Amino acid sequence: MDQLKVFDTTLRDGEQSPGASMTREEKLRIARQLERLRVDVIEAGFPAASNGDFAAVHAVAEAIKECTVAALCRTQDKDIARALEAIKPARSGRIHTFIATSPIHMEKKLRMAPADVIVAATNAVRFARNGIGEVEFSCEDAGRSEIDFLCRIVEAVIKEGASVINIPDTVGYNLPEQFAERILQLRTRIPNADKVTWSVHCHNDLGLAVANSLAAVLAGARQVECTINGLGERAGNAALEELVMAVRTRQDVFACDTRIDTTQILSASKLVSGITGFPVQPNKAIVGANAFAHESGIHQDGVLKHRETYEIMRAEDVGWNANKLVLGKHSGRTAFKARLNELGIAVDSEQILNSAFTRFKELADKKHDIYDEDLQALMSEEELTLDHEHYRLLSSRFHSETGETPHADITLAVGAVEHHASADGSGPVDAAFKAIESVANSAADLLLFSVNSITTGTDAQGEVTVRLSKDGRIVNGQGADTDIIVASAKAYLNALNKLESTQDRVNPQV
Repeated sequence: MDQLKVFDTTLRDGEQSPGASMTREEKLRIARQLERLRVDVIEAGFPAASNGDFAAVHAVAEAIKECTVAALCRTQDKDIARALEAIKPARSGRIHTFIATSPIHMEKKLRMAPADVIVAATNAVRFARNGIGEVEFSCEDAGRSEIDFLCRIVEAVIKEGASVINIPDTVGYNLPEQFAERILQLRTRIPNADKVTWSVHCHNDLGLAVANSLAAVLAGARQVECTINGLGERAGNAALEELVMAVRTRQDVFACDTRIDTTQILSASKLVSGITGFPVQPNKAIVGANAFAHESGIHQDGVLKHRETYEIMRAEDVGWNANKLVLGKHSGRTAFKARLNELGIAVDSEQILNSAFTRFKELADKKHDIYDEDLQALMSEEELTLDHEHYRLLSSRFHSETGETPHADITLAVGAVEHHASADGSGPVDAAFKAIESVANSAADLLLFSVNSITTGTDAQGEVTVRLSKDGRIVNGQGADTDIIVASAKAYLNALNKLESTQDRVNPQV
């Protein structure tokens, strides 16, 4: 049976979602989870986009040992040189270079003749091959490119040493049968097509990213490019969890399989959702809260009699019910650190560990059972706090009563100066935000306010995401607490701190 390689681009294409940009530390946490998931390739970023992205790609290349680390670059020598430098520490590295090949992109965006596009592509692959052994070439907007031109440019880059050829449906335009036929034609018409790995990268503009990717696999593609939760710009990318489980579940159809440890899927989904602030819809396949839930009496009766009457895969196989109780109020510092290491959260600083352990004890006093998700939320908050805490919540008091106007009293530290603020609002959260703004005067626009329960139970922490926009910059703030109003205030302050920070957080390709 062939191996189907999984190329995860959560850290690059997924990060291009407005508001989903990540810090270096957040990228490292996701990369370590992807390594536990056993993806074949981690596309860590676009090093030429910014110094911050370069540093993040370099850090991932240093940390990851079991996966290939790829860096994206345009067909420009300076981009490729920057990418080569970023992935230099990787045990297994790959350069991923691309150029647009559709008539509309070549004419309107590149303003290049087709012959010049071929020259740029071949020069780029040749330059990259001089610096590294593995080069992937992508034909951007291949889904709308002319098949004859695709054959010419792909044949040319294979001659220059490209070992992976990626055919993206960049704008999600194709239908499954049409896309499969495109892959078949390329594999049939191009000399030495059997010497390279054929890859596909599908977007979800028509909701067909996974369907198109699977159709391409049936047509001979042996690498799929995807993201956790289908994260990505516009309507997103093909969802890793759906691709992997479709192939694994339908082995009667697919003559290939991945090496993915599927029990790590749910952990990866929750980690990415928590870091980016993009919640997973309840009815999302595989990782949604209702993915294995049955309410209909007929369905419940069938599942009780024989699970496979209504379930085509086991919930345990993708990580459900695997999130065990790990710690409580009597747990010690050593056990706390050990569990963080098991979750892929490396704590190198004693200051961070001591501060996080103090917060853990405070949380354990509020709720009896501490789960992995609680620890992940706690460490996300700890990293953000120590990184750039210009605004800090010192104390808060909220009043909400039927028939009375909700009121908030907030005490903030702004740098080293303490400020007190009060405000009324349509609700306690609105009052809290207005009180904070009376001090911060940020003039930022609130784009999103979202509350999710981290775990089950009435004592669960509420995880709040606040998305702010100012001067074209979009940031997510996260806060977690057993009191959702306090969590909301923390999230708003966290977003303000990101706006205040000089740390480079821009999305790739901006």
